[in-house]
Amino acid sequence: MHKLDDLDMKLLYELTRDGSISVPNLSKKMGINASVLYSRIKRLTKKKLIKKFTILVDESQLGIGVKATIGINRDPKLKDAIHKQLLQTAEIVSISEVTGRFDIMVGVHAENLEQLHTIVIDKIGKIEGIQSTETFVELQKTDKEPSYLVSK
Repeated sequence: MHKLDDLDMKLLYELTRDGSISVPNLSKKMGINASVLYSRIKRLTKKKLIKKFTILVDESQLGIGVKATIGINRDPKLKDAIHKQLLQTAEIVSISEVTGRFDIMVGVHAENLEQLHTIVIDKIGKIEGIQSTETFVELQKTDKEPSYLVSK
């Protein structure tokens, strides 16, 4: 675990809120010299605390109208083959092995409920070794800042 001071934490907070902000503008906003911020960002990136700078896409404008999580139980002997086939399914955006009543939880994006049904039945359900699935459709989502990013 990396030892971070208050400036590091404030910097991480600001960058997670707007990763596209320029260092000069960030410097003005935080009241910290730009050269200090450049070196801090470089150090946090070198330590792999900052993995990448990215964008946030409005997925609804891409036609994604339904998001779901699907719990899957599988034949443990076919674990690797199943994982490989799930990775090849374009609509699956995440795969997590979990504890509890399911073996895997997959995140799926679809245009609508009809397409989600097709994905679950015709794509996931037909993979050899899939024993059962249960689909959880996202009705509403509220993102919350992780506690380590709450500005102090």
